[in-house]
Amino acid sequence: MNHHGDLLPDGVMFNAYPDSCGGSLDKVVALLRDKDALAGAFSLFYVLPSLYNSELDRGFSVVDYGINGVIATQKDLDDIQALGLGLKLDFVLNHISVQSHQFQDLLKYGDESPYVDFFVDWNKFWEGNGQMGPEGYVIPDEVHLKKLFMRKPELPILKVPFPDGTSRFYWNTFYQQVTFEAPDAFDLRAALDLSEADASTIVSAIAARADEGGAIEGIDLGQHNDVRPQVIDYVQRHCTSYLGQMDLNAASEQVWDYYDETLKRMKGYGAKIVRLDAFAYLHKEVGLTNFFNEPGTWEYVNRLKGIADKYGLLLLPEIHSRYDEGTHVKLADNGYAFYDFFFPGLVIDALETGQSGHLVRWINEVVSQGYVTVNMLGCHDGIPMLDIKGLLHEESIDALIAVILDRGGLVKNLYGPDGQQVSYYQVNATFYSALGEDDRKMLLARALQVFMPGVPEVWYLDLFNGVNDLEAAHAGGHKEINRTNLSTVEIQSRLSSPAVRRQLELLSFRNSFPAFGFDSELTVTESDPARFALTWTKGAHTASLEVDLDSHDFEITFSDGSTVSTL
Repeated sequence: MNHHGDLLPDGVMFNAYPDSCGGSLDKVVALLRDKDALAGAFSLFYVLPSLYNSELDRGFSVVDYGINGVIATQKDLDDIQALGLGLKLDFVLNHISVQSHQFQDLLKYGDESPYVDFFVDWNKFWEGNGQMGPEGYVIPDEVHLKKLFMRKPELPILKVPFPDGTSRFYWNTFYQQVTFEAPDAFDLRAALDLSEADASTIVSAIAARADEGGAIEGIDLGQHNDVRPQVIDYVQRHCTSYLGQMDLNAASEQVWDYYDETLKRMKGYGAKIVRLDAFAYLHKEVGLTNFFNEPGTWEYVNRLKGIADKYGLLLLPEIHSRYDEGTHVKLADNGYAFYDFFFPGLVIDALETGQSGHLVRWINEVVSQGYVTVNMLGCHDGIPMLDIKGLLHEESIDALIAVILDRGGLVKNLYGPDGQQVSYYQVNATFYSALGEDDRKMLLARALQVFMPGVPEVWYLDLFNGVNDLEAAHAGGHKEINRTNLSTVEIQSRLSSPAVRRQLELLSFRNSFPAFGFDSELTVTESDPARFALTWTKGAHTASLEVDLDSHDFEITFSDGSTVSTL
């Protein structure tokens, strides 16, 4: 594997959860080893964070960075290294699970916990810059509130009961889930000095409220509303469970010790590349958007790079933002590789409209600016739509979203501080379903990725032409539409599909042919809006892709300098 400025290794990257293919990581490794399956098609393997002990969001709510022994072992990671595959792992910088040792210690000991400053105390953060609201948390002044970048309709806070009887509010940008159950009637009776009949009636009301999924704060106890505050407090302290992702306080040196320990552990797992998940939310400062704050975000990322360098790790910051905001340029200018989240939407646009202009413009920019990127078609998340603002006109993006939704996709939006939708964010669908489950389009999309500058990252479900799993999406959330686990039997069946075999042929070619790489030259030739060619050259070796967007046909030719062949 060659290196480009020590930013990224060359080669094709496989991407899956540990249990995506066959139910455990050893089964995935077996596929990557099998010459009749995936052997030779990949040089890198990105294992998603359900590798770790985690709860919500399929791994992205990390309890701790120990290996989840149900689906993976250290031997599996050693076997990945033995195959010569570069390992990429996730580091979820901004948050940690409420089930983590640190947060559970905070719940148990409150102000006496050594982790009292490990998380971001909302009221302390906004002290002097807002007004105390009726629920006990500070509502930031309008001048600050209107700037906040929001991932959900409500303020990003979680109410946390302390053992001294008080409550605190902690910053919670992403997921949270608070559930409660009815207390034992005898315990409630003793705690609140109730009669047996009253305790029984109140417990029944709590159970009914829990069954309907309502918040305990909204419970109506009828004739017992005189003790309602005490009942709510009792349930919150003794009968409530928390799931979710609590923001870390990067202003605390304790958090940086945790970062160092975690990167050291990843080095021990054999990681070469570490993806910095949600890094843009980490730096927080009053008066800023608290998304990709500058210069604070760069100070944090560069400090992390110093730690990563100590352990011989390459960092890959992950961020979604509009093209016209130029965040990708800032990443490149600061010496980082970045995710090409523009590519998947531009590919769909080209295939659906028959016009190459937007895609070719982006390819030319990547080449001329020397960007070092990781590109993909599908991934564990949605197909980015926010990102391509500035590359496509608004009406073109709306049309793209409409096409994918009409094919069974689901849309995820962003919200303002007032709870109103301010923008779409991504569309959740398998890439194959987004293309209308058309084999010709899917193969052309893969061919385009193979010839695209950067490291091609391949989502396992795309490789096997996975379709939208609407049942899983309705049961577990939008993202589950594109996270279907495949059994060993299903995989073996799909490996016999001509479309899947052709994808593997394309990927093996990209992974091994000498014309490709960060130190190679790419030229783009346009004959008309629907037809163009991409040609890679390194020394005597050349590889060329000719594309016809009208017919969705393509042709690949390659040469070692003496003979010309067709793939």
